[in-house]
Amino acid sequence: MSRTEQDRLSRTALGVFRLNGQFLSLSEELARPAGLTAAWWQVLGAVLAEPLPVSGIARVMGITRQAVQRIADLLVGKGLAEYAPNPAHRRAKLLRPTAEGRAAMSRIGPGHAEFAARLNQELGPEAFAETVRVLERLAQAMDAVHSPS
Repeated sequence: MSRTEQDRLSRTALGVFRLNGQFLSLSEELARPAGLTAAWWQVLGAVLAEPLPVSGIARVMGITRQAVQRIADLLVGKGLAEYAPNPAHRRAKLLRPTAEGRAAMSRIGPGHAEFAARLNQELGPEAFAETVRVLERLAQAMDAVHSPS
């Protein structure tokens, strides 16, 4: 590996770490009025379109199954989600939001939309779209060249 490649990897990692901190802070801020944490929002968001097993949520989010299981159990305990039978796997139940969970998620919408508009204004629509494409491509490349053991 050349020094230039190493520098690019380091700068990319540092940029992503900084963005991660910024997004976590913003997510906590946006989720708080809905009575959620950023982690709860993340897990509920993963199952809004369709129920998923904990392992499926973990795969989508790129975190451990155990971390998702803890959050899922908390969400169920708070009445924001529920476990449902999984026709594909008897033991791996599906997590889905309850009406209360969906209502909490909808309360995030206005703050989320307002911040998205501000970011779009700052970046410009084309640059914002390009940023999304580049980050999605980077995630795909990381999947292709690194599989955690």
